[in-house]
Amino acid sequence: MIPDPDDVVWSLDAADATEIRTSLLVLPHAGGNAHAYTEWRAFLPSDARLLIGQYPGRGARFSDPLPTDVDDLVGPIVESLPAGTDDLVVLGHSMGSLVAFEVARALTLAGRAPRALIASACRAPFIANPSTVHPERLTDDELVTAIKARGGTDDGILDEPELREIIIPSIRADFAIDDVYRYTGPSPALSCPVTAIGGTEDPVVPLDALARWAEITTGPATFESLPGGHFYFQQQLERFFGLVNSVVSGAPTPHEFA
Repeated sequence: MIPDPDDVVWSLDAADATEIRTSLLVLPHAGGNAHAYTEWRAFLPSDARLLIGQYPGRGARFSDPLPTDVDDLVGPIVESLPAGTDDLVVLGHSMGSLVAFEVARALTLAGRAPRALIASACRAPFIANPSTVHPERLTDDELVTAIKARGGTDDGILDEPELREIIIPSIRADFAIDDVYRYTGPSPALSCPVTAIGGTEDPVVPLDALARWAEITTGPATFESLPGGHFYFQQQLERFFGLVNSVVSGAPTPHEFA
């Protein structure tokens, strides 16, 4: 069954929006849910639409088959983008950055290249995963421990048996994809500007792996770091969106890769 486009890509406008100039498409982290990113609407300018991808196996897509590779995540999102997204910035966090890269690549190949890509807390797509989880080897309790170590998920959900039973299958599927994904096609694959952002104390993604995003585009590439771990932005959304909105608005970013 083909999913409803509105279930695949959530669309949120500001309450006082009179004209939409641009759109920010956000792709969640492994095990993430679109709902976790809805608060980001408040940090965007009123003329920017917030779009959020919802992966299979969660929310209204709970009954959709779980993804087995990155194409299962990318294809429905590209097909479900709403009208009026010609001016598009694509942003991913953690595994979502790999999804964002593949979305940007698909749009570029279709002659609809996004205006910019923002990669958050993720290795460059041609680098093998330096922090594999191997969910197929872990019990549910061991997987929950690994997720808690990364942060980003409400521990109350993970500690509630009935809720955990619902979300564990999609988490397993996402981490299995993230473990093995590695782009091996022609490079550079993109033409748009790329901004990579990471946490200075991120144990999952070393900053040198983050910096190599510059190699996948012919456009300009910039690198930014903020204090914190893998979900560094959670305690400093205003600083984070200072960087994001400079891209969304088209303003130049200060630190270009050497």
